[in-house]
Amino acid sequence: WENFGLKSWSYQKILPYFKKIENWSGGENQYRGSFGPLPINQSKNDNPLFKAFLNAASEAGHVNNPDMNGEYQEGFGMFDTTIHNGERASTTKYYLNPAKKRKNLSIFSNSFVEKIIFDGKKAIGIEVKIKNKIEKIYAEKELILSGGSINSPQLLMLSGIGDAAHLKEKGIKIIHDLKGVGKNLQDHLETYIMQECKTSDTLYTYTKLIPKVLAGIQWFLSKSGPCSQSYLEAGGFAKSSPEREIANVQFHFFPSFVIDHGLVNPSSHGYQLHASPNHPKSRGLITLNSSDPYDYPKILFNYLEHEDDLKQTRECIHVARKILSQASLTKHSGNEIGPGSDKQSDDELNEYIRSNAETAYHPCGTCKMGVDDMAVVDENLKVKGIQNLRVVDASVMPEIPSANLNAPTLMIAEKASDLILNN
Repeated sequence: WENFGLKSWSYQKILPYFKKIENWSGGENQYRGSFGPLPINQSKNDNPLFKAFLNAASEAGHVNNPDMNGEYQEGFGMFDTTIHNGERASTTKYYLNPAKKRKNLSIFSNSFVEKIIFDGKKAIGIEVKIKNKIEKIYAEKELILSGGSINSPQLLMLSGIGDAAHLKEKGIKIIHDLKGVGKNLQDHLETYIMQECKTSDTLYTYTKLIPKVLAGIQWFLSKSGPCSQSYLEAGGFAKSSPEREIANVQFHFFPSFVIDHGLVNPSSHGYQLHASPNHPKSRGLITLNSSDPYDYPKILFNYLEHEDDLKQTRECIHVARKILSQASLTKHSGNEIGPGSDKQSDDELNEYIRSNAETAYHPCGTCKMGVDDMAVVDENLKVKGIQNLRVVDASVMPEIPSANLNAPTLMIAEKASDLILNN
């Protein structure tokens, strides 16, 4: 993000915070940390489809990469996971729980922050409903907003910080005209290349009652087996075409079909390759439906609005098809279900992409950090034009990272901790 005028957010400046997060099973090195609170483990998932897929990627001309969080990102291999001893290694477990007994920490559940309280342009507290009772909590020093890329801009707007014309339209008292609030919304959009599987190595097996029950019992007794893994553990980064300067696409291999966000079980054995351009050029926005804090905001992602996003995604499909057609997958692979082998033209692929692409759940950028007129926070994460208010979450990202957002969001939080302590 140094390219956005944020010199303290260069790769060299933020790398120590990435390392500070993690206790990596591969050990400390120039790029990885092993003394942090969060267990990061190299996947040991031995599903035969993973081995076949990675061999197929090599046969298609892609390099093997044992650590895509290391010196080089391009290549295919097994992703790291935040899974430890068969359980999810969450920030709740490894950051929040150890701090619960601190005297300077209070945690409120069943709570909903309705607005930020201001004295002029100084943030002094919050109005919050706690178990159906409205309370006002005042800050001794500053407020830190960590509502995420949807709720952080929503709360700022509800509190009077945002595009003045939009706030006036919703009948909200204007505290500060900040036009970038809710703008610059970005996300990774995935397209699935789906293949029938002739072997029984897929997760379809566990849609049946007895295998499902046995897998559950195994996990409850020993925290091992199918329920102890994420199954999105094989994949990689590649160029969607030789003309691309860097690896511009991320792939995830999944040994089953994902139907309606996983809400519907597959009806047969199959696997799919998720393909997503790393840096989409389309931008969306968050706006208010009303001044009611309990009214959902309007979320417009504008997916595929930029023609190059569509072009990159078409290119992804060609790369994926080449991998999935290699010899190592021959004994497993059946017919192509999606897009379908009969879909070859740009128009046919465009139709498939527009009809079937899904979010990768990586929204960011709606309170972007920067030095331009549309920036919401400065490089210290302080809301511009406002005293005593910071935003610390994925909404401050000026541009979406070429990866999942888990680690970058934690990096932001670790760096914010130092910024606050050094204030």
